[in-house]
Amino acid sequence: MRRSGPPGPAGDRHWRGSARLALTCALLFCALSLLVDWDAGGLTPLRALLWVTLSAAVCAVLLPQRVSAGPGWLAVRTPWRRHVVRTDALVSVRQYDGVSSHLVLRDAHGHRLELDPRVLTANPLLWHELDTGVRRSLERGTLLRGADVLHRLGRRIDDETVRAVLRASGLS
Repeated sequence: MRRSGPPGPAGDRHWRGSARLALTCALLFCALSLLVDWDAGGLTPLRALLWVTLSAAVCAVLLPQRVSAGPGWLAVRTPWRRHVVRTDALVSVRQYDGVSSHLVLRDAHGHRLELDPRVLTANPLLWHELDTGVRRSLERGTLLRGADVLHRLGRRIDDETVRAVLRASGLS
């Protein structure tokens, strides 16, 4: 009989599909640009390298951030860097609305992280880890700004979860 250890970190369950879509778009862009350039009669090895490089740039731009969380931490990995904040030592949380809404979290250690709140809405386990860390920050008195932002986000996530459950059960 095996003994189960602590659960692994929670992750974005939709990331693989989004990454696959980004890769598909980049490959399609590469294939079409090479095909059009070849059909026009101007395809050279240097131009082919240019199209492949541009396709890699398209993939890097479209590739979504990979968000994961565990007890007391939240991490966002981009193609170039990994940002981690201690959710149990948060100092401020801000939400910027507009074309691309995003949350900015800062911890007591000087680390900063930006993420799309829709990732938290779509992944209840990520939200649970963040909410647990925020509660610890509030208990310790480190979270000075932004508790209301997370409270509103939590209410919105709960409302959307209830609507999804009612839709799935056929009650709405």
